[in-house]
Amino acid sequence: MRIAPGPATVCVVDVRIGVTQAPREISLEVEDSDRDDLKSRVEAALSGATDVLWITDKRGRDVGVPAAKIAYVEVGSAEGERRIGFGG
Repeated sequence: MRIAPGPATVCVVDVRIGVTQAPREISLEVEDSDRDDLKSRVEAALSGATDVLWITDKRGRDVGVPAAKIAYVEVGSAEGERRIGFGG
């Protein structure tokens, strides 16, 4: 009897990007392994090295944000570290 392997577990992190003159923030989930690369691309966009910050989320969608419109970027914790409920 042969057992098929289950789906690979991939840790994801939440990314929230505030955009100036926009009422809502952009929320994405990216793979935890891409965290350092994402931080370096955000720094490059904010320093003016690139005009557009491109991010590929865990579903393969590409999202582009003009660097001049970025108000803030928040890179959250891994999915397993999320708290649920009102506990402190």
